[in-house]
Amino acid sequence: METQRNTLRLGQTLITPDARDSLHPEDVLSALRRHAAKDWGDCLQDDWQANDQALLDESRVFSVYHDRFKTKFWIITEADRSATTVLLPGDY
Repeated sequence: METQRNTLRLGQTLITPDARDSLHPEDVLSALRRHAAKDWGDCLQDDWQANDQALLDESRVFSVYHDRFKTKFWIITEADRSATTVLLPGDY
């Protein structure tokens, strides 16, 4: 069960072309570490709670971060934990 793990299993890590070209790589890596550590970033309180629940019911996890240039990006881990994708909101 996910809640017994110290970190979230990310599976294969992917990044969309737009996110790769727009975001600072160090900020992406830092955000992935935070996401894996169950720090959901700049999510609203309801989304934060939904992510905590997702750890219990094994559903999708969604985090929000900003890079050093204030560019907003998302990190989504699939429900089956097979993949985690870094993307810009416009990529969705």
